[in-house]
Amino acid sequence: MEEARARSAFPCEVVMGIFSNICSIYCFHQQFLLPALEKRMEEWDLNPRIGDILQKLAPFLKMYGEYVKNFDRAMELVNTWMQRSSQFKAIIHNIQKEEMCGNLTLQHHMLEPVQRIPRYELLLKDYLHRLPEDADDFKDAQKSLELIATAAEHSNAAIRKMERMRKLLKVYELLGGEEDIVNPTNELIKEGHILKLSAKNGTSQDRYLILFNDRLLYCVPKLRLIGQKFGVRARIDVDGMETSSMNVPRTFLVSGKQRSLELQAIQATIQRHEQTLETFRMLNCSFREEDFTPPNSPNCTELGKRAPTPIREKEVTLCMKCQEPFNSITKRRHHCKACGHVVCGKCSEFRARLLYDNNRANRVCIDCYTTLVGVPPSPASLSNSTQRRRSILEASVAAENSVLCSFLHHMEKGSGRGWQKAWFVIPDSEPLVLYIYGAPQVRRSNGAASTNPQVYTPLL
Repeated sequence: MEEARARSAFPCEVVMGIFSNICSIYCFHQQFLLPALEKRMEEWDLNPRIGDILQKLAPFLKMYGEYVKNFDRAMELVNTWMQRSSQFKAIIHNIQKEEMCGNLTLQHHMLEPVQRIPRYELLLKDYLHRLPEDADDFKDAQKSLELIATAAEHSNAAIRKMERMRKLLKVYELLGGEEDIVNPTNELIKEGHILKLSAKNGTSQDRYLILFNDRLLYCVPKLRLIGQKFGVRARIDVDGMETSSMNVPRTFLVSGKQRSLELQAIQATIQRHEQTLETFRMLNCSFREEDFTPPNSPNCTELGKRAPTPIREKEVTLCMKCQEPFNSITKRRHHCKACGHVVCGKCSEFRARLLYDNNRANRVCIDCYTTLVGVPPSPASLSNSTQRRRSILEASVAAENSVLCSFLHHMEKGSGRGWQKAWFVIPDSEPLVLYIYGAPQVRRSNGAASTNPQVYTPLL
């Protein structure tokens, strides 16, 4: 603010827009919460409790909601003015060089308040978990947790409200600013292309439907040199609207007070969906099909009669049967001597006689054991296989409706392991959640990975 007032290189409103109500949050902690906790720590031996303090002050934590709501706009302002003003950029770089910043960016520090309330909630849950139920502080701590959970929900509600408004603005721009829809009472339910059947000759016409909580907008494409725009052809109130199926396959009728529409699901989408299902039906067949085995490995008829081509252990991070991650102590790597896949000890605790090794008993995976010996897998193993097939399909569906969908490299801090390749997905439906699907060696021809995802949330 001093730089903004002194040099006029950028407006004071920019600084206020970036930091929102952070001054109020800081004053609350400096003048109330922190002194109260510090004083209690000094007299902890005589009065070992914090629940009464948190219960008294927790309602004020709702002020974080305003900061969280403004966070995305704040990030945009920082990035914009870093490019627009050299003086602004120099000030930010000078601040980031200070020792107290720990070589971290301004954006990193601005994220801390967003994560503060969830951290309070987790810490208090841990405190209650360790606190005996007959302790003097137990009831106060429970009440404090309820209040802090309410504050956390307040922040989450602010995020959801912000997301709803962003979606409304996106649709508003899509309609060329011609429709009055940017209203806090409006909620966008669904939007997208669909085929409308002509009442005259039954031909299919490309249309765009936008469904709100109170109305359905029936839109037609408008010719624009830059960007796709749509014009509203009809508005149908949700009140009194009905849907019914038609005699024509994959069609349905939407009838309202203002208009009736005969619609059909887009054929290309249906075909793509059917192709996806067919792909995964093939994936669920025996892993010894040509696409599932290492080069030059034996097929079903040659299994046990010819040595397999083993996969390099260093390239595999997950068991290729149960999809559990390997480690050097409890989950070590083993090769199936029949098919060559890298599996864990639990999935390879079977032995079968292999003709190529003079009919000696060798360690094999459960699938090879079933084929070679004729003993079916246990019900538990079948359940695990079903779960793996389901996770493959989840990865594919997420990939089709995602903000991010790609192979990336990641490294777990403090694990001592190097960079590992994995399949990352951020779904449209959960933009604050990051899913990590497996490892590159289990990638299939369609790009999806066949492991249950690790989930990291929130992603802010």
